[in-house]
Amino acid sequence: MVDRSLGRRVFLSLNGLFFILYALLCLFPIIHILSISLSSSGAVIAGQVGFWPVDFTTKSYDFILGNTVFWQGFMVSLQRILIGVPFALAITILAAYPLSKNTRDFRPRTIFVWLFLFSSLFSGGMVPTYMIVRNTGLIDTIWALILPSAIAVFNILLLMNFFRSIPKEIEESAFIDGASHWQLLLKIYLPLSLPALAVLTVFSFVGHWNSWFDGLIYMMDSKNYPLQTYLQSILVNPNAKLTTRANAELMMLISDRTLKAAQVFVATLPVLLVYPFLQRYFIGGIMLGSVKE
Repeated sequence: MVDRSLGRRVFLSLNGLFFILYALLCLFPIIHILSISLSSSGAVIAGQVGFWPVDFTTKSYDFILGNTVFWQGFMVSLQRILIGVPFALAITILAAYPLSKNTRDFRPRTIFVWLFLFSSLFSGGMVPTYMIVRNTGLIDTIWALILPSAIAVFNILLLMNFFRSIPKEIEESAFIDGASHWQLLLKIYLPLSLPALAVLTVFSFVGHWNSWFDGLIYMMDSKNYPLQTYLQSILVNPNAKLTTRANAELMMLISDRTLKAAQVFVATLPVLLVYPFLQRYFIGGIMLGSVKE
């Protein structure tokens, strides 16, 4: 039965209005940055730009297309995503599967769970981590951005609990039919865990894409900076200027502020484009009907 009372309709209307306002509050900073990037430097300096471009121009984006340093950082971040996300997911899956078993099936389970928990509460710190990365020869390599953050204890515990929620009857049926642990993991656990894997993919993707500090301390050559580290370096540098003669004619239309806004907006596009495709996996209930009474 569907409640069609006046109170219910008022509640749904207010609830919808609240989420619309909340969504607009989240979009306003992005819209403001986009408006600045599409406005002339004079309008931005005068403080005339709000949520709509003033003296519309795309010169900032034209400048980005020819900025090799920006695209170098973009390619480093893209390489980091293509290697780091699958690598982190593989490690998370291989760690979560045995930890999801009972101590009867995996006796040292409790020991490993406590080790993971201890490492999440007490880390070695930045200096020991840097020494390990340096002594293993990872400085100025892409692996310095991937390996130190490959094991996320929170992701392992999340996936472990999701595996434990899968009905044991499915596992027992698979073993009766002669399935091995690898077949059980690849053909049953992973297909049933798509919502959890989608969430972990988003966590790993956003974590790698937004990370800037590791690039700052592990990369000695600025050519190896990931995109966020490059953006951090230009945003905190108040002396960054467009001083080359080739860019002199652009100074009337773009400035450091419009250029930085354009680069920040371009850096957010991959997350904005990927997230809607993974959003559909967040809907639960994929295991309904897996076990028949």
